Amino acid sequence: MISVNDFKTGLTIETDGSIWRVVDFQHVKPGKGAAFVRSKLRNLRSGAIQEKTFRAGEKVGKAQIDNRKMQYLYADGSSHVFMDNNTYDQVELQSDQLEHELQFLQENMNVTIIMYEGETLGVQLPKTVELKVTESEPGIKGDTATGATKEATLETGLTIQVPLFVNQGDVLVINTDEGAYVSRA
Repeated sequence: MISVNDFKTGLTIETDGSIWRVVDFQHVKPGKGAAFVRSKLRNLRSGAIQEKTFRAGEKVGKAQIDNRKMQYLYADGSSHVFMDNNTYDQVELQSDQLEHELQFLQENMNVTIIMYEGETLGVQLPKTVELKVTESEPGIKGDTATGATKEATLETGLTIQVPLFVNQGDVLVINTDEGAYVSRA
C-alpha cells in the first residue's frame, strides 16, 4: 500500500478494481477543511483519463508493472506482433489497443511493453521518433513573421503541422506524446 501523499507522476496504482498511472497530481490544503490530493489518472487497460480526489493520507495499492523491451516486427491484419529482444518471445496486440501508438510505430522499432501479472496492457513509445515526410505542399513565401505552418503527411499516415521550410522526403523528429513537430533529423 502507498499513501496518496507520496504520489509521483508515472506511479502505477490499483484502485476501483483497475490499474491506473498517475498523469498529474496536486496537493490542496484549503483554508477550511481537510487537505486532499487532486489527481489525474490514466486507466492502463482502456486508456481513459479520469480525475479523482483522495483524502490526504488515504492508502491505495501499488501495482507492480513489468516493463519489457521489445521490438515491433509487423502487422498481420488487425494484430501487431512484438518480440522480446532477450528471450525471443512474441506478443500480439490488437489495433484497438494501439490507436495512438500506431501513428508512430515502424517495423523494427524498439518499444517498451507494459505488462501486469502476465496481461499485456499497452505500449510505451520513445519520447521522440524519426519519420519521413511522404506528402507536403511547397512552402509559400510571404508573411512568415508569425511562424507560419503547413500540413505534412508522414510515412505512418500521421498528418501534422510543420514549418514552411519542410519538404517532401525530409526526415523529421516527432514528439510521440503530442504528435507534434520537434525538428528536422
